[in-house]
Amino acid sequence: MFFYRKRKPGFKQRFGILNYICGMVGESHKKHFIFNWTGAFALIGGMIGGTMLVSVFNTLSIFIFHKNFQYEDYYLLIANAAGFLGAILAFDYLVARPQTGRKLNFSLSRSNLGTYLLVFPMMFGMMLIAEFITGNIPITGPFFGRYFDFFSKLMEQMTKDKATLIVLAVVMAPLFEEIVFRGIIQKGLINKGMSPVKAILLSSLVFGVVHGNPWQFVGAVLLGCVLGLVYYKTKSLLLPILLHAFNNLCSALLIFYSNTESFADAFKISDWMLLIAGLLLFAGFGYLFIKKYRVLSADPTY
Repeated sequence: MFFYRKRKPGFKQRFGILNYICGMVGESHKKHFIFNWTGAFALIGGMIGGTMLVSVFNTLSIFIFHKNFQYEDYYLLIANAAGFLGAILAFDYLVARPQTGRKLNFSLSRSNLGTYLLVFPMMFGMMLIAEFITGNIPITGPFFGRYFDFFSKLMEQMTKDKATLIVLAVVMAPLFEEIVFRGIIQKGLINKGMSPVKAILLSSLVFGVVHGNPWQFVGAVLLGCVLGLVYYKTKSLLLPILLHAFNNLCSALLIFYSNTESFADAFKISDWMLLIAGLLLFAGFGYLFIKKYRVLSADPTY
């Protein structure tokens, strides 16, 4: 996308689409959904189906109203939301409900202040480590050169409108991606009997692969491991969502005000100094989070 002593029971909120997607419940249940190949196909099929539905409506708009929404800024937001909602709904109705007899449910319980003070520096440390490693991936050559040019042009199109980028990267992506990769895939693998370490690694690898390029793959895997660890320790999706949003917000602000996603370039800092700072932050706060503090489970369905 880490913690502190015993925490007080988290509060529960119910509102809008989050109420349906996260289905926050307080009672424990015997049956837990698992993630397998059926679940994988449900997610993929739902994602494709949701995206295609938006495309069909746009095609009808072209023929009936002579209006093509594909190049509007909000089209990307709608298509993204439709794809992820399609994936979540497909998994809910085709996998979770048949397996458990109830709808998908996740906890959004908040943690105590000490937890927040540990996980955000830990996340920031991993962000710096990921930047250093990503910076050493080639951007020239017969393969990487053409791929990087294509990726750069794609990112330029996505960052033309600041409001669209903020909504997409800081609000929608953290919410939907954490539900899918941590709440469904990681949680489902652990429920299936896979060890937490393997489940965190596998869900993070899948998270990296779906980003579709080597530069984002590294960061997605490394940060995904942190987000997965936080989710496993806290049993709440709230912190992974906030940490994911924090990472994406930092990237967006760097792009807006320095025309780069690199902390080293933006602040004129040596890459090696950035790596050392990242290692110290991640190791120090990660140790405190893992070894010194115990967090009570907030999700009885985990």
